Parts: sequence; structure tokens; C-alpha cells
Amino acid sequence: MSALKYVNKLQGRRVLVIGASTGVGFCVAEAALEHGAHVIISSSNQTKLDKAASRLQEHIKAANLGDASKLLSSKTIDLSNPDTIDQSVTDLLEFASKDGKLDHVVFTAGDALKTPNLKETTVKDIQAINQVRNAGAIIVAKHLHKYINLSVSSSFTLTGGTNTWRPLPNWSVVAFAGGGTEALARGLAVDLRPVRCNCVRLGAVQTELLDMIPEDHKESVLQGFRDWAITGTVGTPQEVAEAYVYSMKDSFATGAIIGTDGGRLVGESKSSFGAI
Repeated sequence: MSALKYVNKLQGRRVLVIGASTGVGFCVAEAALEHGAHVIISSSNQTKLDKAASRLQEHIKAANLGDASKLLSSKTIDLSNPDTIDQSVTDLLEFASKDGKLDHVVFTAGDALKTPNLKETTVKDIQAINQVRNAGAIIVAKHLHKYINLSVSSSFTLTGGTNTWRPLPNWSVVAFAGGGTEALARGLAVDLRPVRCNCVRLGAVQTELLDMIPEDHKESVLQGFRDWAITGTVGTPQEVAEAYVYSMKDSFATGAIIGTDGGRLVGESKSSFGAI
């Protein structure tokens, strides 16, 4: 038996990452594998999911982590359809727990952000921005007790953002959705106990979501993010994945908002982000 007290906390644990085909979710899955976990990845796009699984299999081999066929599996999920979401979630959870109950679930799923001007916002816009991020997380939580080990060593980790606290122009609805995610984490910490629930609050991170920014404005927007961060940088998925690992490993952390944002909330903006 290993005498290591800290680095092996995820050894042999079963970790489901929803939204793992790219970006932050992919790196959380990669980090969990490096920590010795058995990982199940899921997203809505089969092609992207297959590509992610292939990349992770290559990493398992290159890093000598073990047998990829035993350490990694994948299954798609559609969280966008309110009529089928319950069945989609239960199908995924059944698949993910077929070889043993889960220990951790990480939720990074979300559609590409649409930020209409407030004067043009419709009820459909409001519903759409919440469907995957918040409704999806709620339905996962609804069914989770049947498929996860009921212990403080288990966790459910959500994903929020600093825009909730320091909104950009025309991002009111995005701020509202993020605020809901943080509140949801606190509520689920009570309702899912002894399973823990936390929310990772991300700053600007260089992921595919930034592709929504028009190419001719992208560099000025990225520079604005750098100016607003004390670190002077835009985060990488590899950096912020550490926050999710912490959420899984610290069995005393629940109902917490874990920030990884380059100091954006305490930095002084040098940019008005007028290009957004």
C-alpha cells in the first residue's frame, strides 16, 4: 500500500466529465487520468467526443498510465432538449456506473454563448442560455444519488464565471445564468449531502468559446482580458483544470466558489471592452 497521502487521492476513483470533448473539460479529464482515476467523458458531439477520446488514449499510452481500454470510456449526451433530457441523463449515468458507482462528476458543458443586446433579448434567449448550463446540471443532480457513492469523498463540481461578478457590456443575461450556477452549487451542497458540490468560477480562458468573438476584434478583446487580470494573462485550460482536481480531492470543501481568474475581480480594468 502506498504511503503517499495526497497525490493518490483520485487513484482508482471513477470520474465522469460532462462537456469533455474540448477546452476545460478535456483538460479536467486528462488531469484526472494522470491522478490515477478511471474517467468517463461525455459531450453532445460524437465526432468531437471520438477525437477527444483518441487524444486521451494517446496520452495514457505516452505517459504510461495503464490500459486505456480500462481507464477511459465515452458516451454522448444531449442536454439541449427539455423533452428528452431526463432519459439522456439517466442513460449516461447508467453507462458511467456500469462497472461501479461514480465518485466524482464534473460539469463543464455549455452551448456557445450568445450575447444579444438587452433591448433585443427574448425569452427564448434566456431559456437557451440556461438549458444546458443550469437545467442540465439540475437534471444530473436529480438522478445522481442512484449512481454515485454517498460519501463526503464524492463530489459534483459545476462551472461558473467572473462575468457574474463583473459583467461585460451586453452580458446581462450571461451574468444572470452564471449567478444561477453559483446559487445552484450552494443549494446542491445541502440537497446532495453527504456528496459535496462546488462551483469553479473561471476568468477568461483560451478555449473554443472565444471563437464566438469576430476575428477582427479577437486580439483587442484578448488584450482587454489581459489588462483586466493581475497576472496579465489569459488562462489556459491546463491551468484552471487544477481547480476541479482540488474540488474533487478536498473532502472538506462543499458549497464553495473556487476562483481561478488571474485576479480579475480585484484588478483594475485598463480596457472598456468596447469591441464586444
